[in-house]
Amino acid sequence: MILLLGGSGYVGTAFRQLLDTKSISYRSVARADVDYTQRDSLIHLIRETNPSFLINAAGYSGKPNVDACELHRSDCLFGNAVLPGVIREACEQTNLRWGHVSSGCIFTGAKPDGSGFTESDRPNFSFRTNNCSFYSGCKALGEEVLEGAENCYIWRLRIPFNNVDSPRNYISKLMNYDCLLSARNSLSELSDFVAACLHCAQNDVAPGIYNLTNPGDVTTEDVVEMISRHGLSNKKFRFFASEDEFMQVAAKTPRSNCVLDSSKAVAAGIQLPDVHDALEAAMKNWES
Repeated sequence: MILLLGGSGYVGTAFRQLLDTKSISYRSVARADVDYTQRDSLIHLIRETNPSFLINAAGYSGKPNVDACELHRSDCLFGNAVLPGVIREACEQTNLRWGHVSSGCIFTGAKPDGSGFTESDRPNFSFRTNNCSFYSGCKALGEEVLEGAENCYIWRLRIPFNNVDSPRNYISKLMNYDCLLSARNSLSELSDFVAACLHCAQNDVAPGIYNLTNPGDVTTEDVVEMISRHGLSNKKFRFFASEDEFMQVAAKTPRSNCVLDSSKAVAAGIQLPDVHDALEAAMKNWES
């Protein structure tokens, strides 16, 4: 049985759908039922339910975007930096294997040769580098809290998308924004991401950090071209002249745009289709 925290969120819902499809026994825990943010309460829950694995999909991302985290800093700090440490203590005390949904937004740009950041690279979009959003800074702290954690996976998600229209879906966001920022990014197809996490839970994959992004990278222009070609939108997409204009007009805090290297995950036997193929499949099977 798998214990799922944060099962009502965008990523948590994808976990529930996959576990249901595979008929895997799980318990999705809401804070209204058990306050898993308290270590002793979580330890009691683990001992009571005796799960084989715990998935932490809980956190605070802000709605409609990370700008909201600038206004709710205590919630952001607790959900993304403090809570992972609480869960670590509970899982280590009960000797439970577990995985934490992190984020690739703790990086910006790419390496000098254009390649993606690996799991051994230190975050360069964090409080340590003093150039980040509050959300990214907290996510980076959350990973610091888990350094050296036993039997723990850190799964980095990056700009999720799938074939279902949603305010949290990257494809939907591009279609709904009035003006877009030209950027190059790694992305995570949501069903691929949760399947990759479950693969870690069910197989002999070494614990540690994994960049769970679909191999390759895309520009905003690439995705917009696909949207138009598949007939998802007939609007004429407009772009900001520069990132400076974007920050002046549309954003309250810096955004992470980055490329991650997912070769470690692929080498571990985790199946992640190429990002271009994943985007094409999502748009071909689009559900409004």
